[in-house]
Amino acid sequence: MFKEIRNKPLRYFVILFYFVVLTFCAIEINFLWLFGYSPTYRDIQTPNMRIASELYTADGKLIGRYYKENRTPIDFKQITKGTINALIATEDIRFYNHHGIDIRSIFSSAASTVSGDKRGGSTITQQLAKNLYRTRNNKQQGFIKYIPVARTIVYKLKEWTTALKLEHQYSKNEILTMYLNTVTFGNNTYGLKTAAKKYFNKEPEGLDIHHSAMLVGMLKATTTYNPEVNPDKTLERRNVVLSQMQKYNYISPQQYQNYSRKPLGITIGEIIEDNRGDSYLRSAVARYLEDWCESNGYNLYESGLKIYTTIDSKLQKYAEEAMREQMKILQQRLNNAWGNENPWRDSNGNEIKDFPQKAAQRLPLYDFLKKKYNNNQDSIDYYLNKPKKMKVFSWNGDKEVSFSTIDSIKYYAKILNTGIMTMDPFNGHIKVWVGGVDFDHFNFDHVNQAKRQAGSTFKPFAYLAALESGMSPCDKFTDKPVRIAYDENNEKKYWEPKNADYSFSGREMTLRHAMGRSVNSVTAQITEQVGWDNVVKYAHECGIESDLESVPSVSLGSNDVSVYEMVKAYSTFLNNGKRTEPILVYKIADNDGRVIEEFKTKQKKVLSEEIAWLMLYMFRGGMEEPGGTSQSLWEWDLWKKGNQIGGKTGTSSDYVDGWYMGITKDLVTGVWVGCDERSVHFRTSGTGEGSHTALPIFGRFMEKVYRDPSTGYTYGPFPKPTVDITREYNCQTVIIPADTLTVDTTMTDSLFIPADLQIDEPKDTASQQTVPKPSDNKPVTPAPQPQTEISTEPKTNREKRQEARRQRRAEQQNN
Repeated sequence: MFKEIRNKPLRYFVILFYFVVLTFCAIEINFLWLFGYSPTYRDIQTPNMRIASELYTADGKLIGRYYKENRTPIDFKQITKGTINALIATEDIRFYNHHGIDIRSIFSSAASTVSGDKRGGSTITQQLAKNLYRTRNNKQQGFIKYIPVARTIVYKLKEWTTALKLEHQYSKNEILTMYLNTVTFGNNTYGLKTAAKKYFNKEPEGLDIHHSAMLVGMLKATTTYNPEVNPDKTLERRNVVLSQMQKYNYISPQQYQNYSRKPLGITIGEIIEDNRGDSYLRSAVARYLEDWCESNGYNLYESGLKIYTTIDSKLQKYAEEAMREQMKILQQRLNNAWGNENPWRDSNGNEIKDFPQKAAQRLPLYDFLKKKYNNNQDSIDYYLNKPKKMKVFSWNGDKEVSFSTIDSIKYYAKILNTGIMTMDPFNGHIKVWVGGVDFDHFNFDHVNQAKRQAGSTFKPFAYLAALESGMSPCDKFTDKPVRIAYDENNEKKYWEPKNADYSFSGREMTLRHAMGRSVNSVTAQITEQVGWDNVVKYAHECGIESDLESVPSVSLGSNDVSVYEMVKAYSTFLNNGKRTEPILVYKIADNDGRVIEEFKTKQKKVLSEEIAWLMLYMFRGGMEEPGGTSQSLWEWDLWKKGNQIGGKTGTSSDYVDGWYMGITKDLVTGVWVGCDERSVHFRTSGTGEGSHTALPIFGRFMEKVYRDPSTGYTYGPFPKPTVDITREYNCQTVIIPADTLTVDTTMTDSLFIPADLQIDEPKDTASQQTVPKPSDNKPVTPAPQPQTEISTEPKTNREKRQEARRQRRAEQQNN
């Protein structure tokens, strides 16, 4: 058909034009997958600038960002005229006169290249197309990428078509704004706002002309013209930009002289660059939103979301402070307990000689070394024992050491860790999330990723099963040796639990007293009577999600659970028997502040209000029953205005795991303490019980919360029952004078009892006294420790403080 055009020059022009049109069409539709993906008009209308998502506390404090490219977008009105002039004078002087492609600039650029002066001919719009849609990204390429010259031509054609689309869709000012929001300034700094903050500690609207000139000058080569690395070259490049501005009359010669003489004036600002999820809380939120982002088509690291968590910044701060203060003490205690001995021990207390080597074999590095050295053990061991410089965690700050891999394994195995979570059980809002002692060194989250033996903190589910079976807090069991038969693989076996004080008193005690003192023998009898399957059932009903082995010892915490699960389950008791699903995020908005999603907790009624209230009354026994395991809380300033706290300590076998679950009228808090390596632990109950490890963190935390009125959390008793309580609960508790020749058993709860210990005969029960009946709305003053009444030994400072607090509380109640 082209032969019909007799004018040859015109014919050749039409053929060329036809060929160009076909080429552009082929590129647009990615014909035969030759050219790769090209941005569509839909992409142009909804550009993705890969904006960082921001993370906020419930009270509006920015606590982190998620990003691959650290940027915060701005509006055109925030860009100074000097910045725009510097950009146009340097990058695209005919910006306002073309429609995305500057033909004159293309020809002049080609002529300059031929003469040896290489300079680009791309317009600002073309550069935006490249930055915004990654037209040169390998994933955007087709088979043509294997042909060097053709590949470059296709790149350019894509940029041209995309630039034309951008010019058709947006105004010049909008294009300038998008460009300055997407361009990189090096050091993972994207966009003008982030760059202005980083290099000058200013907002974009506060940039002077010489500041803008420096930033625009960096765009040519961000590494070469990085002011922190090459200040002289950066200064030279800035002055080139200023000369361009003078050349095109954006500044006068006098202004050029003034600005070019100024130093760079770098003032490094604080930018949240290290917060890409690198904290326990930010990582937890990322996991929490993973499914939501996938279902709703958002990218956490590029969609510019504003994520509002349920975290209370003040409570989070106080929890972290309490954790640091106590964990530093506990770490020193553990170090002192073992001295120069290696602490990794088996269940019989014998050192595990090959522990470091076995631990090394679990590292990904070990598989790499096996391949590298062809399974040559000598070479592998040589590498593992070769010292190298590294930084390791310490409570006095990171310290530089010369450690081998084996040295590092030994060092970190001895470090205690923790997990802390606080929740409002009425709306499900998680107020505190402390996943460990230091995220940089211990990435594993001990709130919901780690699962450990719950010890005696699991006992309340046995007492819950007892109440559900019709018992009352005043029902009595005898503290006596127990032998429970059970079947395992069609073989009859017996379980004989022992108490934490290595003896049995032979006395009757109420359920509340037994739970308050954490008496193993009574808990075992209750479990046998109600059935361990029911204990598992009610634990699951309350919120424990982990698989639980239904065995006679289940009530003593032989299963692994997480802090997250335990807080969720305990919250059921405070929320009138309604199981509440914890939520970590309550609202998500887009970059413009429009709310995309709001999250509400899900609740399910699993206990009657009467049973839930009775369980709270039982939990108070840890403080109010003689010898209750929570009475170490007297150490802190928690007992004003009739304040009540319910709780349960827990310790797993060999003092590996220490727990405390604390309940106030408003909040439920769970604390776990232990080493990540289970073979490393404390040696004695006095150092390793949950009452001595986890409970003090809770005490310190709540003391800080109560002392700050701005938190909104105040002292006060538990809620009164909202229904009639039909079961007896105001039962008398006897105080038994302590036998000072036996082991002091106050506040012990360990599951671990040496098997060779003999059972003591029941003690004399002749000398007894009663405690007044507690009222429904007034807490019972815990009786003074019997030892302090009959002992002639001088009191310790701690005993004096505890006695003084008891007296003050008694006076307050009497008044």
